[in-house]
Amino acid sequence: MKFTFTIPDSLPEMTVKHFLEEQLLIPRKIRHFLRIKKHILINQEEVHWHQTVKTGDECQLIFDEEDYPTKKILWGNPKLVEEVYQDQHLIIVNKPEGMKTHGNQPDEIALLNHVSAYVGQTCYVVHRLDMETSGLVLFAKNPFILPILNRLLEKKEISREYWALVDGRLGAKDLIYRDKIGRNRHDRRKRIVDQKNGQYAETHVTRLKQFQNKTSLVRCRLKTGRTHQIRVHLSHHGHPILGDPLYNPHSKNKRLMLHAFKLSFIHPLTLNKLSFTALSDTFERELKQNG
Repeated sequence: MKFTFTIPDSLPEMTVKHFLEEQLLIPRKIRHFLRIKKHILINQEEVHWHQTVKTGDECQLIFDEEDYPTKKILWGNPKLVEEVYQDQHLIIVNKPEGMKTHGNQPDEIALLNHVSAYVGQTCYVVHRLDMETSGLVLFAKNPFILPILNRLLEKKEISREYWALVDGRLGAKDLIYRDKIGRNRHDRRKRIVDQKNGQYAETHVTRLKQFQNKTSLVRCRLKTGRTHQIRVHLSHHGHPILGDPLYNPHSKNKRLMLHAFKLSFIHPLTLNKLSFTALSDTFERELKQNG
């Protein structure tokens, strides 16, 4: 594998070491391969670790297949993929509700399998959505970019924004929920607010619109990524999501009214700011019926 890109204007001069480690967030193991094998070229020439890179330089990274073996998975149906963005490193798709992001068993077909078939090569999950949730999902297209995107996620440099239709009217336009979340001992499928033994979770909620039937459309931004975090926080504070089979079982909506609406981050290699939004037909249709 070879990746070539030009150092952007926004980047100040820095050493090759700093560029790979701090700017591209390339993990230590991969940096070791690049250095030992002399697989980083600047303007088609080999470089030493403390050489300076600057705006306009052409950078080429080379990766041996033996160092990054491709994981084989079953192909899915490419016609089920709604592409939002794709380049040589990553792909963003709009997941429908009722589909798993990835399977629990090797022979289980999920969105990951469909995306891999669509791209024509094995892809890798960067973050996941609950099966009932629709919206934007990010996949890495090769094992080199995967740990870099994972580091962006860990550093909270990938911003995720969700829309949810909830019961009731919020008391304030902007709210922050910081309740700890833990497992429900009585139902392994569910999570609960557990201030003593749970993990810290933070959700920022903004009221977008209130409807006559006492429902509200809200925007939720995650500062942490706990399982069912938005669903648990909203339900705990008296605003369960419509159509939620676990936390609002009496709701008559046909689908969980939670959608990953926006995804934003700085591309780790091109350093371009990427920001995408997408709705789904079923979410919009249910929103109109309940509005």
